[in-house]
Amino acid sequence: MDLTEIKISSEEIFDGKILKVHRDQVKLPNGKTSSREVVDHPGAVSIVALDDDKNIYLVRQFRYPVNKVLLEVPAGKLDGGEDPLDCAKRELAEEVGVAASEWQKILTFYTTPGFSNEIMHAFLAKGLTPHIEDKDEDEFLEVIKIPLKDAVNKILKGEIQDAKTISSILAVAYTLDT
Repeated sequence: MDLTEIKISSEEIFDGKILKVHRDQVKLPNGKTSSREVVDHPGAVSIVALDDDKNIYLVRQFRYPVNKVLLEVPAGKLDGGEDPLDCAKRELAEEVGVAASEWQKILTFYTTPGFSNEIMHAFLAKGLTPHIEDKDEDEFLEVIKIPLKDAVNKILKGEIQDAKTISSILAVAYTLDT
């Protein structure tokens, strides 16, 4: 069965600093038409920074759309065709103040494919050393370090609710366990 939807037309609704939104008319597999609202996003990275004692670095930051402080892995948006690994290195230095000598890509996934084309590249970073970069002027966060095992428990207790953080941490925990 062919499940493909074919774009008939597209209308730009919003063109912002981080994302764009367009409304498309599509032909469905059964021949009928429908509309799809799509958020275009340049993609992003997430980083699980693991030290020699199996601790990871997390950031606490206020997330306006959900009106609460969330506990997340360091992450950031790709800048105009930027290589995901280069972005991960930059974001780890900016948000946590460390560099890593070992990098491993652990996952690539769509964050919310029901309405967005954002793709997330998740990395494991090891061999950590201090490396300070200038932080973004509109970004306020608190860095914490906790054992990887405790982070997994926080996920299972619902204390970590961010999807990229959950996916990235569980993938690293599974990778290290197998």
